[in-house]
Amino acid sequence: MLQFLDHFLDSLNPSHTTFRVYIFAAIILIFSLIIFRTILKMVKFIYAYIINARRLRCFPEPPRRSWLLGHMGLFMPTEEGLTEENDAISTFRKTFLTWLGPISLVSLFHPDTVKPMVAASAAIAQKDELFYGFLRPWLGDGLLLSHGEKWGRHRRLLTPAFHFDILKNYVKIFNQSTDIMLAKWRRLAVEGPVSLDMFEHVSLMTLDTLLKCTFSYDSDCQEKPSDYITAIYELSSLVVKREHYLPHHVDFIYNLSSNGRKFRLACKKVHKFTAGVVQQRKKALQETGAEEWIKSKQGKTKDFIDILLLSKDEDGNQLSDEDMRAEVDTFMFEGHDTTASGLSWILYNLARHPEYQEKCRKEITELLEGKDTKHLEWDELSQLPFTTMCIKESLRLYPPVTAISRRCTEDIKLPDGKVIPKGNSCLISIYGTHHNPEVWPNPQVYDPYRFDPEKLQERSAHAFVPFSAGPRNCIGQNFAMAEMKIVLALTLYNFHVRLDETKPVRRKPELILRAENGLWLQVEELKS
Repeated sequence: MLQFLDHFLDSLNPSHTTFRVYIFAAIILIFSLIIFRTILKMVKFIYAYIINARRLRCFPEPPRRSWLLGHMGLFMPTEEGLTEENDAISTFRKTFLTWLGPISLVSLFHPDTVKPMVAASAAIAQKDELFYGFLRPWLGDGLLLSHGEKWGRHRRLLTPAFHFDILKNYVKIFNQSTDIMLAKWRRLAVEGPVSLDMFEHVSLMTLDTLLKCTFSYDSDCQEKPSDYITAIYELSSLVVKREHYLPHHVDFIYNLSSNGRKFRLACKKVHKFTAGVVQQRKKALQETGAEEWIKSKQGKTKDFIDILLLSKDEDGNQLSDEDMRAEVDTFMFEGHDTTASGLSWILYNLARHPEYQEKCRKEITELLEGKDTKHLEWDELSQLPFTTMCIKESLRLYPPVTAISRRCTEDIKLPDGKVIPKGNSCLISIYGTHHNPEVWPNPQVYDPYRFDPEKLQERSAHAFVPFSAGPRNCIGQNFAMAEMKIVLALTLYNFHVRLDETKPVRRKPELILRAENGLWLQVEELKS
């Protein structure tokens, strides 16, 4: 090191004077400070790690796979990983601790431990950037990723968009989009039963629905490809790939990779489409004026953008263009994939249990028989009690979102006295809570009668949380439930679904719960 400095100074050719000594001393001092600062940071990190690890000793741990990497590689997003998770839930019952290298993760999977976390304010239990940060370049600072005062303001502004009076108008769109999917099935099944991938067909249908509800945009995506839709699918896939490849967790490395370039290009396409529609609507609103705009919408279905443009907070302020784009992108992301997953697994469970499928069909037929148009109205959705029980039991057994994460900005005390220290990440395992044998007897069995209204008082309100719970619960859960009821009712009224025994089903938890190589069922049109 000293020889290098001497050579460097010679190249600068300063005279061998006091000035040369000053330069030499200054460089040595700078390097010493850098080394000292680095060592100090390492000491602080190690000290904080030791203190945190001591405070977390109250939480049980599964056996570590490595002294260095901890539990990394345990509970992989595969069928085997979910089986390992079932075993851990049966063993630990309420909580356990895992280490991903030096990063701690407290998993919660019992109503008693889930409740304090989901009930905490959005400021205390924030969304964890470790798990959600990869979505930020795509979704921006929308409801899913924002926190604090901004999250509260946006939540208040968006809540009217999911009021029952607004959702009633979407029922017509749910019916129409389902008709398009079933018409396609009829063409494919014209010569008899045909095996179809539920995820492929149902995802296109829910995306078609959302495009109409969000933008009033008839993309015809169930029949032909679209650049915007292709970009949304690609973004979802790329986020999952990045999550499972550790070097790509570093932004600099990811941005230089081919997947990083694809991600930026797909983001650009989605943002361009969304921003274009927002600007077009905003311009039309400004030209006509708010009162005339509202009059022109009377008797028509208000879409998501209409409501955003007209929303104002208590101070009379509206969302900025960037915030509006973020909320629309978030709604598109969260709304189509999760509902498609829920519907696909519901059809799978009813294919596995033809007796329940037939009971649902009987209930639906009694409701639709005698009607000129075989569509459901909003008021009729409450007249499908057994079908609703089947939907809820499927959401318990196969929750579309298997887990959500939070980062504690304050210590959070659990009912058993354990404390999750400030700064730690928590995984609220929806899958784990729904499969906990202490909460649900025989949790792997599909039994719709668990949701008989008479049994609801027997369970904690936090035993069934497919849409999360507390202040950060899913704002669109009534939208999703209404859509699932209508799609399931019309599908079972027109088709019989059976398992395809040649294509075994293996679960695959990604951003949502999917099936490896698709979820294939045989569909056969019912003859009237």
